[in-house]
Amino acid sequence: METSREENQVSAQKNTKKQKLGNPLYRTVWRWHFYAGILFAPFLVILAVTGSVYLFKPQIEQVLYQEYYEVNPQGEKELGSQQIEEVKKLYPNALVTSYRPGETDDRSSEVGIISHDEALTVFINPYTGESMGTLKDEDRIMDKIEEIHGELMAGTLGDRIVELAACWAIVLIVTGLFLWFPKRKKGMGGVLFPRFKKGSKILRRDLHAVPAFWITAGMLFLIFTGLPWSGFWGTNFQSIATNSGSGYPPSIWTGSTPTSAVQTKDIVEVPWAAETLEVPKSNIQGLVPLSIDNVVDIANREGMHPSYTISIPNDKEGVYTLSAFPPKAQDEATIHIDQYSGAVLADYRYDYYGFIGKLVALGITLHKGTQFGFLNQLVSLAICLGIIFIAVSGFYLWLKRKPKKELGAPKAPSIRTMKVFLVVLIGLGIVFPLVGLSLIFVWLLDWLIIKKIPAVKKFMNA
Repeated sequence: METSREENQVSAQKNTKKQKLGNPLYRTVWRWHFYAGILFAPFLVILAVTGSVYLFKPQIEQVLYQEYYEVNPQGEKELGSQQIEEVKKLYPNALVTSYRPGETDDRSSEVGIISHDEALTVFINPYTGESMGTLKDEDRIMDKIEEIHGELMAGTLGDRIVELAACWAIVLIVTGLFLWFPKRKKGMGGVLFPRFKKGSKILRRDLHAVPAFWITAGMLFLIFTGLPWSGFWGTNFQSIATNSGSGYPPSIWTGSTPTSAVQTKDIVEVPWAAETLEVPKSNIQGLVPLSIDNVVDIANREGMHPSYTISIPNDKEGVYTLSAFPPKAQDEATIHIDQYSGAVLADYRYDYYGFIGKLVALGITLHKGTQFGFLNQLVSLAICLGIIFIAVSGFYLWLKRKPKKELGAPKAPSIRTMKVFLVVLIGLGIVFPLVGLSLIFVWLLDWLIIKKIPAVKKFMNA
């Protein structure tokens, strides 16, 4: 009796599989899910690994650069101008570009300089005025991790590949949900939890599909909060967000809105919402520029978050730009100050952001794991580890199912049988243009090359 039941279960499973494979839409979805996974899962693993590390940037850098960061509070701090003078003695031919006072009493100050075409940061003990050491900006380990995460250390090409992988991850998720969706199943086994007693084949499938379902929302969140940083989609999205309203609110300007071709991101790194903010000009009236100490006083008066950095102007019409990247989005601020009079020319903070700006700002701090501290880091880490697991389990699943001398993808149905799915793909291609371009490329590759070469056609199951 027991043997008969097992045979019936196996027979039922085979019949269900045949019904699915006989469904053109199912084959189409599986085929696209398969190819999207083969092509882009490796990049998603890279993003997940580097993202997992970058989440803990504050803790990692605190350990790596403890000798540069930590100071022993002892009396009054020296003025910022005195600290900068010490740096000028050490690097007499360098151009001083920025000053960061440090957000706590036991934190060093940072002076940014350019010396021999290299960007350096000099760490100063604010109580003694002595240098604690110098780091090349390009040599910081977490900056390398960020560069891999954002552009695979390959510049614009790498940025486009990362963006393409992120967009195709959406295709993976949509097709994966279709394949996961329960079809005439009794119970939640294989849907909400793996089936451990149904044999190794079923278990391998469940260990890929079930965890993928549980982290779907998290994956989508990381994708959509990461895309605003991308060079193509993100830049266009930012332009639409900026131009869709009436511009920046008048309340951020103390005078008339500047007519400037220079955007704030062209001169200094600022929060996302302020990147396209026009840079005003200082009013030259034969005045002596403010000292950095005056600017620090203004920053304190205006209530800047203590993590702020002062960008120092390098021409007569330039302005001091103060920018803060605090853990919480609500504390973000970008301020432009006339370098002669000290007038605040623009003050742009979270409260002035439009709906999209606030949404993106919150998304970025959540993406980076800073908005809710350690708990935020742990949740994001779990999502990243989940991405790695489902990518590896999917690859293993393919290896175990793959026939010899074939790629193992479902056979390609005709165009007529996949109209609904094509509409979905075209929609994704419109929203994400790089996906659209890649779809055209894949279609041309499939119809002009793969289907014309018998050996390739057989291997690809085309």
